[in-house]
Amino acid sequence: MKNDFQVQQEEGDEFPALLVGTGLVLASLILVPALAQRVGLGASVTIALRGVLMRAANRA
Repeated sequence: MKNDFQVQQEEGDEFPALLVGTGLVLASLILVPALAQRVGLGASVTIALRGVLMRAANRA
């Protein structure tokens, strides 16, 4: 049985992970394609970078 402090601490640990995951998703959907187009990377490299960031977002 958990006390209130342990439950509150576990809920507090989820928020930073949520922010990191959201930031990585935002980067993969918006920033990576924009930067890749600006630099001149190919579509396959852009898709690979997006995949890496999405996997990292799922782990965060």
